Amino acid sequence: MGQIEQLLQTEIYDGKSLADLLTLEMLASVLGNTLAAILILVLGFVISGWVRRRIVALGTGHRGLDDTLFHFLGNIARYAILGFALLFVLNTFGVRTTSLVAAIGAAGVAIGLALQGTLSNLAAGVMIILFRPFKLGDFVEVAGQMGTVKDITLNTTELANTGNVQVIIPNSEVWGNIIVNYSAYPTRRAEWSFGVGYGANLARAERVIRDTIMADERSRSDPEPFIQVNALNDSSVDFLVRVWVDASVYFQYQADIKRKVKEALDDAGIDIPFPTRTLLQAS
Repeated sequence: MGQIEQLLQTEIYDGKSLADLLTLEMLASVLGNTLAAILILVLGFVISGWVRRRIVALGTGHRGLDDTLFHFLGNIARYAILGFALLFVLNTFGVRTTSLVAAIGAAGVAIGLALQGTLSNLAAGVMIILFRPFKLGDFVEVAGQMGTVKDITLNTTELANTGNVQVIIPNSEVWGNIIVNYSAYPTRRAEWSFGVGYGANLARAERVIRDTIMADERSRSDPEPFIQVNALNDSSVDFLVRVWVDASVYFQYQADIKRKVKEALDDAGIDIPFPTRTLLQAS
């Protein structure tokens, strides 16, 4: 042991001992590794930020692309680049990253199993944003709920129902169920059934119904409206009526036409029957 200490203290170059040279070399190595690590981290932040901005710009620059998806993809790319930068930093200091990556992978599997519900919502959110079965402002029915789409995030979809009450649905429930989008097409077909008495003139009743409906400027003449006798019930002859209208005014239009046809039939003296019941008292 004394010989080693004597050797380290022996002057070997310009009055400096071997111990001094080893200390200087270690300091230089640590300083060099630290500077390299800082440079790698700075480059990682700069490159990851630039890549994220470019990906986000793809979504914001094209109306046909969804902003939310590209923000998500931009963040994924940013964190992936930062992760590789961190591995390079650890490698610079001599840390074996292979075992570290394996440990992170195992931890990721455990976290994934613990967060199955959250991850399923996330995956469903990506599918909704990517394939766009509906968009903001559409009137839809999903998971037994009906309302106007107010927001679509990676985890949930927000609706405002017909009473303007907020309804938040997990995306896994949205993507895993039947989606009815009432706003997908520009036009819809309204349908009613109007009953008249058996003594009514059917041709005249049909004409009154047709003229009343087509007098409304919201009614479309192409395709041709369908007005035909559809059923002979116990107390009425029923007309099945189908008319095309813009989807944006469908609900109000359907309610308005019911009232207009009823008033028109009354004005024309055409009877609208209703079920009656006669009670006989036993003597």
